[in-house]
Amino acid sequence: MDDEIKRLRWRCRRGTRELDQLVGWWLEQRYPDAAADLRQGFADLLEQQDPDLWDWIMGRSAPPDPLQARVIDEIRTRHRV
Repeated sequence: MDDEIKRLRWRCRRGTRELDQLVGWWLEQRYPDAAADLRQGFADLLEQQDPDLWDWIMGRSAPPDPLQARVIDEIRTRHRV
């Protein structure tokens, strides 16, 4: 799992520091104990474009995938965005 986390940590490097911190938080705090389907949802989330991620986190729109939506909801709840 260490190699997987390293790979995902690299993919958490986004275009802005804010996105880096928000998705990085989920990786470090939630990913290790998350169910396999939710971990896959997070990995899929990292494939999305930064403007879409930002809009989802800010609540301007929602991801179409329910697993990605769960990750976004956890980020929003934890950081009161």
